[in-house]
Amino acid sequence: MIIKIPAMKILTAQQIKDCDSATIEKGISSVNLMEKAARACVEWIEINFRTTHKFLIFCGNGNNGGDGLAMARLLYEKGLDIEVFIDKNNKGFSSDANVNLKRIKHINGIDIKSFSDFSMTNKDKTVIIDALFGYGLNRKLSGEMKNIVEKLNLTKIPKISIDMPSGLFADKIVEKDSTVFKADFTLTFQFYKRSFLHPETGTFCGKIEVLDIGLDEDFIDEIETDYFVIEEDLIKTIYKPREEFSNKGTFGKSILVGGSYGKIGAVLMSTLSALKTGSGLTFTIAPECGNMIIQSQVPEAMFMGSGERYIDEIGIQEKAVYGIGPGFGKEEKTQKALFDFLKAYKDPVVLDADALNILAENDNIKSIPKNSVITPHPLEFERLFGKTENSFERLELAKEKAAELQIFIVLKDHHTAVITADKRVFYNVTGNSGMAKGGSGDVLTGILTSLMSQKYEIEKACIFGVWLHGKAGDLAAEEFSKESMLPTDLVQKIGAVFKSLLD
Repeated sequence: MIIKIPAMKILTAQQIKDCDSATIEKGISSVNLMEKAARACVEWIEINFRTTHKFLIFCGNGNNGGDGLAMARLLYEKGLDIEVFIDKNNKGFSSDANVNLKRIKHINGIDIKSFSDFSMTNKDKTVIIDALFGYGLNRKLSGEMKNIVEKLNLTKIPKISIDMPSGLFADKIVEKDSTVFKADFTLTFQFYKRSFLHPETGTFCGKIEVLDIGLDEDFIDEIETDYFVIEEDLIKTIYKPREEFSNKGTFGKSILVGGSYGKIGAVLMSTLSALKTGSGLTFTIAPECGNMIIQSQVPEAMFMGSGERYIDEIGIQEKAVYGIGPGFGKEEKTQKALFDFLKAYKDPVVLDADALNILAENDNIKSIPKNSVITPHPLEFERLFGKTENSFERLELAKEKAAELQIFIVLKDHHTAVITADKRVFYNVTGNSGMAKGGSGDVLTGILTSLMSQKYEIEKACIFGVWLHGKAGDLAAEEFSKESMLPTDLVQKIGAVFKSLLD
């Protein structure tokens, strides 16, 4: 069942331009809208760069440059040392940028220089602001713009991009030899851009801050898009606090299937995370060699042995949700057990890891029951559906395959994406590089299985699950560091995330 839910929209560059126009039509002038954007940036800078004394602001000729020129005046009015760099040989400033350029020309304390005047600096308490190009850029940087960005990228002082790093496109990947400004922070207006959320392009953005500048809410509500960002406000509409008069049967039955000799830890972590996420009854199907490990580490779960060292049968229980694959192995008997199960079982399941690899190697993808959830990382996705040139193409292929198979694809990456059967995409923005360790995906399998067993609609279970997984990872990184945190630390932080939602 497809459930349409409200979420932060990601718009194309053209849609953002139309949104700006709709906002202006409602009664605010374009130059005043630029002023609002500049003020929002300055307010953020005041809070986050309190000890900074000097700002070097690099401005293009368009409206992004106009934002930077307005910021120069506002920062100067706060008593800060400002230097503005522009292309003095190019007189073709946009009308609003020209208004703000004229304003600062009347301020004696603001130095206006040519790009060629910039010399490398690593001075303390200085910040570079990139306001060269915004979402309207449609060609790669060249000439003087390319040279100045390359020069800025060599400096070691903090860098802030306004709207988006210069050289990036809003909706597509850049060519491999393109020059792109490398920001520490990106202050973007109203919306994430898709390029922020893909590994080839997001690496230029640093930490992203979305600033509300009051664009037309009616337009935003009505405009259609297939791309969304998962925010905490959305999660609060999905999360269902427990009713007091409940019992273990109220919260479903989760069955985690996996483990093989030497890989029992994978299904153990899935079992732990299913319990921590609230599963009412939790079973583990694993080989007999894992019995003592599971029973001693997770006494709350019920163990069901299958085979000695490898799973050779998956028994079917009614009114249960199965999560299959962590540490599963690819033994011949295990493969047969999976195929027999999928032939007989038609309810949605969660499939991960070796379960996906078995399906890929046997070209048996169509045996996945409708409305099931698969959780491939990029290499597993390639084995299932074929090679793509980049993550943008991979996601578009995922949309086609989710619709074709009528399944949900949780495409794991730095920003994991939930792809629905009607081709909508929900990007997750929680999580961190400390989760790039074996076992993190096994934890996600347990979370998703548990939420589905608790009767969350499948789309909502996927969206909530990836957010919860990433948020717990963020708390684990805070306490233990990205380097030292373990997937089991992540499991232990799930409770803190639930407490924060209740608070």
